[in-house]
Amino acid sequence: MNQTIEALNRQVADFGVLYVKLHNYHWLVNGPQFYQLHMLFEKLYDETAERLDEIAERILQIGGVPLASLKEFLARTALLEARGNETPIEMINQTIYDFTTVNEGVRASLKTAQAEGDENTVDLLIGISRSLEKHLWMLGALEK
Repeated sequence: MNQTIEALNRQVADFGVLYVKLHNYHWLVNGPQFYQLHMLFEKLYDETAERLDEIAERILQIGGVPLASLKEFLARTALLEARGNETPIEMINQTIYDFTTVNEGVRASLKTAQAEGDENTVDLLIGISRSLEKHLWMLGALEK
């Protein structure tokens, strides 16, 4: 389970940074689509918080210790922090990029859990990947 714990902690880092980044976008979005995007980013950060909690609790269930500080998150994440001056379209594009990156990490973690025979973690990660893919589809429609 050690490799699965390590893989899941990378997801904790990614979801932790994503959570803060989505708050940044929620607070700082402006322009004609303000209300729609403000509400969208709130929905996304709420779900991100749930995913972060599920993954951290799974780490505890299998005998690990989840990352639990911003310093640890930033050292392990595949994501970049928000700059704070993104335009609404940049926020959407960056969210698509981040969700794609996070989903790639989830899929890699899923393979690690499969290799270690951890079916419950596999099940958790399949659900998370499914949700990320749905959000990617919906975010992609905003780009058009």
